[in-house]
Amino acid sequence: MSERTTVTVELGLDTFGDMTVGDDGSPKTGAQVIRDLVDQAVLADQVGVDFIGVGEHHRSDFAVSAPDVVLAGMATRTERIRLGSAVTVLSSDDPVRVFERFSTIDALSNGRAEVVLGRGSFTESFPLFGFDLRDYETLFAEKLDLFAKVLEEGPVTWQGSYRSPLVDQEVWPKTESGRLTTWIAVGGSPQSVVRAASYRIPLMLAIIGGPAQRFAPYADLYRRVLEESGAPQLPVAVHSPGHVAETDELAREQLYPHFKANRDRIGAERGWGPMALDEYHSEVTHGALYVGSPETVAQKIAATVRALKLDRFDLKYANGPMPHSQLMTSIELYGTQVIPRVRELLGD
Repeated sequence: MSERTTVTVELGLDTFGDMTVGDDGSPKTGAQVIRDLVDQAVLADQVGVDFIGVGEHHRSDFAVSAPDVVLAGMATRTERIRLGSAVTVLSSDDPVRVFERFSTIDALSNGRAEVVLGRGSFTESFPLFGFDLRDYETLFAEKLDLFAKVLEEGPVTWQGSYRSPLVDQEVWPKTESGRLTTWIAVGGSPQSVVRAASYRIPLMLAIIGGPAQRFAPYADLYRRVLEESGAPQLPVAVHSPGHVAETDELAREQLYPHFKANRDRIGAERGWGPMALDEYHSEVTHGALYVGSPETVAQKIAATVRALKLDRFDLKYANGPMPHSQLMTSIELYGTQVIPRVRELLGD
């Protein structure tokens, strides 16, 4: 397989729209959190961040259940930043409607829309929209197959088991470029990596625990499948959580109570024990948490980009109920200091 001769990387941000608290510790409403998200996107646009992604959840600890609507709001107040999901839970949605919504965002934003498709790590959308969790895998496989057909932006003829067939059906609006930027998010399954390559859709690796280097075989597998099928090489990206503050100590101190609150709530639902402080520090030092001063975070991102030969790295900057003011500081430091330093380290 041919080696990349230059390293160029996009640097983005992701948020799930976690329910936050004010600077005084009082909880904010979901409506205010959503308004704050738009302000965060505006700041990210101003400080040079390449992309911002908004997640989809249907539970009380996250404010965003309709990321495409939030992204449309962001599109009207930003100028250059790319706007996408993180992720769109395709298994419990309709592929035609997903394309229509994101091609509409693409129009509003002058071609800046992206959709990141995934199965999601939460399952609340399945009973909410009338799907059986026993069909978890087959739903995604079939709906991805249909979405890939719609993505070609021509007449669609398709038949499956979970929706009515389509015969020479056009889907509107088309994008001006002729192709909606699309990614498939993968949590670490070789089968999912191969599937992304087989559809010739860029790969997004969600790395939320452990060292990023252990995912290098998945990136290599993706590139190898593309090469063996005669397809051109396509972008590979990573999504990981983190937080930037003026110093390493302040970043760790600010994030810990909020990250632990989020982690422990999910852990209680899934049978994990509470997160200990030493586990947190281990993830910061050796694992998937990109936490620290701009220099520390930039060094760790650059190392990940080199190890996996990435085209994009997205920092999940919102983790638990951290106040909006701290999130804004993290975004500003990421754009003004982390991004230039990463590119300097990589020699772009």
